[in-house]
Amino acid sequence: MYPTVAEVLALPVLRQGRPHVVAGAARLDAPVRWAHVAEVADIAPLLRGGELVLTTGVALPDDGAALARYIADLAGVGVVGIVIELVRHWSEKLPSALVDAADRHGVPLITLSRETRFVSVTEAVNGLIVDAQVDELRAAERVHETFTALTVAGAEPGDILREVARLTEHPVVLETLAHEVLAYDTAGTDPGELLPGWPSRSRPVQVGERTGYHPGAGWLITVVGARGHDWGRLVVVCGDPPPRRHVVVAERAASALAVHRLVAKDTDSLERQAHRAILTELLANPVPPGELTARASALGVPLTGRLLVGVAVRPRITATAKTTQSTPVLLRELAEATALAARRAKVSALVATDDTLVRALIALSPEAGVDAVLRRLATDVHEARAGAPAVVAVGTTGSGPAEARRTLVEAAQVAAAALTENVERVVQRLDDVRLRGLLHLLSGDERITAFAARELGPLLNRDAAQGSRLVQALRHYCEHGGNKSAAAAAAHTSRTAYYQQLARIEQVLGVRLEEPESMLSLYVALLAHDIREADDHTSE
Repeated sequence: MYPTVAEVLALPVLRQGRPHVVAGAARLDAPVRWAHVAEVADIAPLLRGGELVLTTGVALPDDGAALARYIADLAGVGVVGIVIELVRHWSEKLPSALVDAADRHGVPLITLSRETRFVSVTEAVNGLIVDAQVDELRAAERVHETFTALTVAGAEPGDILREVARLTEHPVVLETLAHEVLAYDTAGTDPGELLPGWPSRSRPVQVGERTGYHPGAGWLITVVGARGHDWGRLVVVCGDPPPRRHVVVAERAASALAVHRLVAKDTDSLERQAHRAILTELLANPVPPGELTARASALGVPLTGRLLVGVAVRPRITATAKTTQSTPVLLRELAEATALAARRAKVSALVATDDTLVRALIALSPEAGVDAVLRRLATDVHEARAGAPAVVAVGTTGSGPAEARRTLVEAAQVAAAALTENVERVVQRLDDVRLRGLLHLLSGDERITAFAARELGPLLNRDAAQGSRLVQALRHYCEHGGNKSAAAAAAHTSRTAYYQQLARIEQVLGVRLEEPESMLSLYVALLAHDIREADDHTSE
């Protein structure tokens, strides 16, 4: 906002005085807050710092010690430069004591060899400063208008950070108080340079106030939160101390982010959104790019050098549960329960909701006991959601980012297949779903659907038309391996009545149930039909 000493010396009104820097040349980049004419030696107590002092030197002493004290006093209050006209007191050069003291204290000392109208100098310099202050106020007003519009429009965090990067032309990162990256904008730079090692780099960087600049890290930091609850930090990565307008940008962006979190309380948290973005890209990329693994690491979930296990949690939504709680709310609660279980198990995890399930990718150290960790995590999820039972399924363990997609896909397939089973297990695996799992994988194949319709169509139509329960009787028969007595007991029907139902099934379908191939075909068709029904029920 303020012109530097060098910029002031370049003004025409000072150039005509032939300025010459005789000391403190290294500090010519210091900003000039005000230009002040001072002809008395003890002016220091009246100054506030940042002034460029103009003097003819007529009131300055000739004593070397007094001159050194004059410079020391001005340096002590933060004067950024002293301009002395060589006309009235010293005509050729300044006393060496004055020059040496200025060098010693790092205060720019400038001589003018021609008479100069100081009033014109102060008008020019202070006019620049006032114009810059007005421009700064206008810029701040535009910043307020921009972020107010974003807040009213319900802009997402990514849109807010994009605006910060545009206005400051610097990378910006939104992190949790645990220093996990929730969102970022590189401002056109390489994410591979911004994100690696972020948590460990960010942890020691503290500014001790809600907004401040850390010169060591080159970061402008402002705390994000509202109603006394702080939940994150906004970091603008800039090498030099930021101008005031960049501070305003950071603070207004932090306010917009805090409002967004309050308004969007019925949607996924920023953490879940960040996790979902990475999981979605892992599913879309068989070979994850380096930038993706860097983002995961910045969220506190390193993918390299880790054992990776995909986890899928699907709620068992009954008709009663469906009327009391919507699926999105239920999934959000399951996601938070899964994330909490991962923290309790002391493992890193990416956790996010999908359309019908909660996905998670667990990252374990190579020495970890995978089975024990998964069992503890699943047990915690079941206990946390005792009132809303769920299936916790896992994929096979992978050994790096390239295997993340496979284990995530497997976990979702196992969860979908296990959802139609009546068997309750703490953790469902590929080995547990067997034929049902295979049929689930093929459930989208029209040939499987056509097969089930051919095998069961007449029976389904008979039940629908006459209100009979022949399909259920057939299911008991197949599930008990053709044991009629056991099937009748499971159906809570007398053997005589049940045998009559089986005879009717054979009549409707035109098959002999005792034939192994007939029973196998019908059982496969029943499983395929159940899976299709479950998929249709879930998508409602």
